[in-house]
Amino acid sequence: MTNIYNNILQSKANNEKLLAILLDPDKIDVTNIPIFAKKIKQSPATHIFIGGSTFSGNHLDKLIALIKVNCDLPIVLFPGNHSQISNVADAILFLSLISGRNPDYLIEHQINAVPILQQTNLEIISTGYILIESGTETAVERVSKTKPLSRENPKYILQTAQAGEMLGNKLIYLEAGSGANYPIPKEIIKLVSQNIQIPLIVGGGIVDLQGIQNAYDSGADLVVIGTAFENDLNFFNKNT
Repeated sequence: MTNIYNNILQSKANNEKLLAILLDPDKIDVTNIPIFAKKIKQSPATHIFIGGSTFSGNHLDKLIALIKVNCDLPIVLFPGNHSQISNVADAILFLSLISGRNPDYLIEHQINAVPILQQTNLEIISTGYILIESGTETAVERVSKTKPLSRENPKYILQTAQAGEMLGNKLIYLEAGSGANYPIPKEIIKLVSQNIQIPLIVGGGIVDLQGIQNAYDSGADLVVIGTAFENDLNFFNKNT
């Protein structure tokens, strides 16, 4: 597998938009992987993200191995904690929840992950993770015990993203959360995109192709679709 982060940088430089389908292992039966993989291959997805806020890590290796048999897209871990690490994947978003003030999600889980990561060949991509209020309590908010940033304060959201970049993060991820009532506002995506140099990921609350396009048009380099695809494997077919 080629260097995933360099590919993201190159895509950003070429203004080529990327799409990741997020699979929550808690919601997937391994026997259905061939069906999921077939639908992903038929979609415009460029990456597969795997992870969830509450997943225990059980059967993760088997799940990823089955996906790789049926699909050749790069698989990137999107872990809720250090138990969700698998050497079968290609890379990991090494997340720090910089919108919150819970030290476990700022640094403690990352410390606990170090000895595990040192035993893998995973490409480690440091990512500043910013949770933004979306009209409901999402799993990220509940599990991390942190409050999302107010969508009414875009300046503070921007400063948080810029702080993440200054700290050395390679990516910034604006997250509305799984099952969000509404996505990240276009104005916030645009503000952050225009004022950071590193690639911007946007996810949560996107329910149709227009929502994906809105995020792209506002400056997102990579958009993540999770719940909408999980709920309807014909998501891309029905929205074309």
